[in-house]
Amino acid sequence: MKRIAKFEKVSYEQFKDACLEIFPESDPKELYDGIKLPKRATRGSAGYDFFAPEAFTLAPGETIKIPTGIRVYIEPEWVLKLYPRSGLGFKFRLQLNNTVGIIDSDYYYSDNEGHIFCKITNDSNEGKTVSLERGAGFCQGIFLEYGITIDDDATDIRNGGFGSTSEKA
Repeated sequence: MKRIAKFEKVSYEQFKDACLEIFPESDPKELYDGIKLPKRATRGSAGYDFFAPEAFTLAPGETIKIPTGIRVYIEPEWVLKLYPRSGLGFKFRLQLNNTVGIIDSDYYYSDNEGHIFCKITNDSNEGKTVSLERGAGFCQGIFLEYGITIDDDATDIRNGGFGSTSEKA
């Protein structure tokens, strides 16, 4: 197995601001201290489980943007792809809003410290409410190697998350 990445916590300052926006009733320091780094459940698992920093409930149609408190250093030519945990998707139709999250290797160096957020929706068409406790796994990340075209000439440097690498004409 190639070892190409390392999960870390973002700084408390980075997490605190995001946490207070999403979980205003919670103690950000307590949540920060309880952040668990993503890990595989078994040696045969491809996915690294990401854990909820705080308990949350989503009724059908509701959405939440979860600050994971996690960043990841990734070797060049690799990417981390995020998906909902299989059981939650199967049982509740829990979905990532962008269907698959793409964490590029250069995101680690962004001003926001490469803080990974997961925006999820309970897309249940059966009226099921999703309730997860603090520390419960809610999404999973898989590292994949990728290639580029022979004539690729990208030279720009990322600084930011969603929409930070918009196409230029």
